[in-house]
Amino acid sequence: MPPLRNPILPGFHPDPSIVRVANTYYIATSTFEWFPGVRIHASSDLATWHTIQPPPLTRASQLDMRGNPDSCGVWAPCLSHDARTSTFYLVYTDVKRKDGSFKDAHNYIVTARDIAGPWSDPVYVNSSGFDPSLFHDGATGKKYFVNMLWDHRQRGGKSGKSAFAGIACQEWDAGSQKLVGERRTIFKGTEHALVEGPHMYKRGGWYYLLTAEGGTSYGHASTLARSRSVWGPFDDADGDRNGDGPGVHPQRHILTAKDAPSAALQKAGHASFVDTPDGEKTYLVHLCGRPVRKKGRCVLGRETSIQECYWADDEWLYVKNGPVPSLWVDVPGTRDESEYWKEKRYTFGGDGSKADAGPWGLDPDLQWLRTPEPERIFRVGGDDNNQLILYGRESIGSWFEQALVARRQTHFSYDAETLVDFQPNDERQFAGLTAYYCAYNFYYLTISSSSEGTTRELALMISNVSWPDGCLDEQPLLEPVEIPNKGKVRLALSIRGGETLQFQWAMEGEDELKNIGPVLDASILSDECGGHQTHGSFTGAFAGVACSDLNGTAMEARFDYLLYRPIKHESDRQDE
Repeated sequence: MPPLRNPILPGFHPDPSIVRVANTYYIATSTFEWFPGVRIHASSDLATWHTIQPPPLTRASQLDMRGNPDSCGVWAPCLSHDARTSTFYLVYTDVKRKDGSFKDAHNYIVTARDIAGPWSDPVYVNSSGFDPSLFHDGATGKKYFVNMLWDHRQRGGKSGKSAFAGIACQEWDAGSQKLVGERRTIFKGTEHALVEGPHMYKRGGWYYLLTAEGGTSYGHASTLARSRSVWGPFDDADGDRNGDGPGVHPQRHILTAKDAPSAALQKAGHASFVDTPDGEKTYLVHLCGRPVRKKGRCVLGRETSIQECYWADDEWLYVKNGPVPSLWVDVPGTRDESEYWKEKRYTFGGDGSKADAGPWGLDPDLQWLRTPEPERIFRVGGDDNNQLILYGRESIGSWFEQALVARRQTHFSYDAETLVDFQPNDERQFAGLTAYYCAYNFYYLTISSSSEGTTRELALMISNVSWPDGCLDEQPLLEPVEIPNKGKVRLALSIRGGETLQFQWAMEGEDELKNIGPVLDASILSDECGGHQTHGSFTGAFAGVACSDLNGTAMEARFDYLLYRPIKHESDRQDE
């Protein structure tokens, strides 16, 4: 069986949490400010994955992210299963602020008997830190809630200590649905620092604690420690780091690319592992990034890859050929690579006739930002029962309520296109096609109007305000282009190699698309350039459609389709 090429979940799919129930594997990944919350993917062979519909967090009672800044929202979900009660548990954080000294991070648990739901309303757990997980101790029947601790006093202080204050553990009482007993700090982390992302396991009398360290960029790593007790010690007990007893793995980090700058998969860390049904093999899933040539920017965000592992005689888990992640991995199944290169044409059937439509009439690929009330920003159907109608709300840069529906960029080169019917009254109403990373980093080709409201115009909006790492590139401004006052308009964009972007347009019925505006820098739509922030950005680039009405009258824009066409391009070494 030929090896599988990583990643297994391309594009923005970070912080994977894997669990197996019978013969099916499930991976939950972070969605941050994108709604609905948490994506769950299923596979029977670790090679071919599909998205579970509906997603778990779909209601305002479960998640309301209006007002959450960029790269806040749902962080690092943990998906687990209690075989005793045949119940799935999903633990997640809703982060309300991330920059500066404070992290307002609220942790919740939802449950379901079936992976496709219905999922319960959330039970609030704590707010002491992020990256929560739930460990089910099969031997005792007890459950333990594990999360990193955030110490706001250390952020930017002179103590030399990290605000990442270690991994905490506390018993969770499923009956009363609350934490009980003492909260203990069980692991301080290694000298690599920034310890987070804890997952706990039990095997052969050992409790294993897998954490992420080094920050979720090029210094990222997965660190494994163990103890005979759930309460530790997980830190090195004998001081010699020989790995024969409790403490940290003899390799320290079982997975990392921090010392391998030429590795195809960078930023490797934040992992979890699972055994095959026969127990003969163990696999680890982890986040990673694939940088484009320009300044090492990861335009696809943090993706999910998989590694084969083995248990050695010393009862430690090792990544095969690790700790540097492998691009090619042997897994039980095979994947149809042609699926990755298929064109996707998203249409919108308001009568529910679309077989792949989710609960809102949208393909599972499509998401929107923050709001649990999608009926306020879109509906599907339209006059011919086959359109997406966006209601113009706030600007595309709003953190509260904007009408934007988009899909992840999963290829370094692609074309996107839409056909839109929009009749603006003035310049404060605009709708069109966007290549979007966050509220501060996007390109947006819009249909708008002159100030007098007498002519329709094409206007190109550019935002590339980047946090201070040299991402800000000067871009020429585009003067509005007058277009006919009536008729649908084709809007298109082409990205090549994750580095260049060209917008195009035509009126409906015209065969040839015409370039509009200059060639733009597509690489600013990346983690490295993700907005006016001080502590990183964590999502990925999207292609989609949007509509704004700054007059507050909810002017409608009607979209016939959204086309996403992957392109095999000579510059895309990462896609070979």
